[in-house]
Amino acid sequence: MSAQEDHSMLDAKTISISIDRPWRALYEQIWKPEIFAQWASGLSQSSLHHDGDRWTADGPEGKVRIRFSAYNEFGVMDHYVDAGTGPEIYIPLRVIGNGDGAEVLLTLFRQPEMTDEKFREDAEWIERDLAALRAMVAA
Repeated sequence: MSAQEDHSMLDAKTISISIDRPWRALYEQIWKPEIFAQWASGLSQSSLHHDGDRWTADGPEGKVRIRFSAYNEFGVMDHYVDAGTGPEIYIPLRVIGNGDGAEVLLTLFRQPEMTDEKFREDAEWIERDLAALRAMVAA
């Protein structure tokens, strides 16, 4: 039985964007949870509210709770989204060096029962959000 058939692994797509800023400087500018709403369109119509070890916001489909990784020296900005409709969704996000600049990488995991169309739409959404991040830090 393949990993696809037994659902022990999810399909994944890593989307990246190059940003002409030193990676550490970029990470320092964008790692705080409050900054996500400035470029992540799913949160842009809401403000994040600190709630213990999580943050709450109004997402496109209702209230969401988000756990963010702590500040670190590795450029890790992973987060876990709980939309209240199923298991928490893990979203790996990294800022890494790319020569004198940076690469921002986000891995999208295809959730169980997600259609091909929805997976493609989510990937396109992430591409737009990463482009908004690049525009934000260039301003």
